[in-house]
Amino acid sequence: MKVTDDSGRRIKVWELVLRYTLLLAVLALTVGPFLWQLSTSLKGPTENIYTSPPQFLPGEPTLHNYERVADTIPVWDYALNSVKVATANVVTNCVGAALAGYALARLRYRGRRAATLAFILAMLVPVEGIIIAQFTTMRDLGLNNTLIAVVLPGCIGAMNVLLMRNAFLNLPYEIEEAAFVDGANVWQRFTRIALPSVKGTLAVVAIFAFMGAWDDFLWPLIVLSDPSKFTLTIGLNYLHGTFANDERLVAAGTVIAVAPLIALFACLQRYFFRGVGEGAVKG
Repeated sequence: MKVTDDSGRRIKVWELVLRYTLLLAVLALTVGPFLWQLSTSLKGPTENIYTSPPQFLPGEPTLHNYERVADTIPVWDYALNSVKVATANVVTNCVGAALAGYALARLRYRGRRAATLAFILAMLVPVEGIIIAQFTTMRDLGLNNTLIAVVLPGCIGAMNVLLMRNAFLNLPYEIEEAAFVDGANVWQRFTRIALPSVKGTLAVVAIFAFMGAWDDFLWPLIVLSDPSKFTLTIGLNYLHGTFANDERLVAAGTVIAVAPLIALFACLQRYFFRGVGEGAVKG
């Protein structure tokens, strides 16, 4: 027996079964740990989370663990600091990467290839190799122990610039040439023609920038010393006890940290998947 896929190609049933089996296996590996953390965060203190075989669904679901997180650490203050850092990172990356990507892709000037190569080489440098230089730079600028120091090193990512460059490269030159003939300057061509055509890639940049800033742990841990300015990832580390851990408490903190990422992706998923074929419009 054979069936037809979306492209009209006929495939065998066993191939279809194998395909969906692999997809379900990948789904279980990626989503399973988060669902287990969510289940653990909803279990009460009387439930055994180490039973064998493990009990996935909580017997008596409760939100008490989330209240305990707020009582243990100022989680909402930490979350607000993370929101400030992540929002600033998204804005600076979207604006800076779009401007730099457009300049690399559409403008003609001497040294353009060298500039593109510099961004590629920047991606090859590990963060750990330059983190001391970043710290000394922030110290010399008098920005240590501030949220600005957390934002600055990642305000424009090299990968985001290259993503925008590739998106702008895929746009037909004829469209901009027609705008140039009509008297549009570079800024008008960028804001009115090029930028609206790469909304999908902008969404990808926004998601990557938000995730990178929200999940960052090492750099904020190094540059921040005032507990009132800690981001969420650093603050949640206080849920781990010195001699013992309450796994329910840690699971609740993990869910609080992951929830904004899920919400952001849910809002931008339409543009995110559009970004795969960005700029494929034919002139």
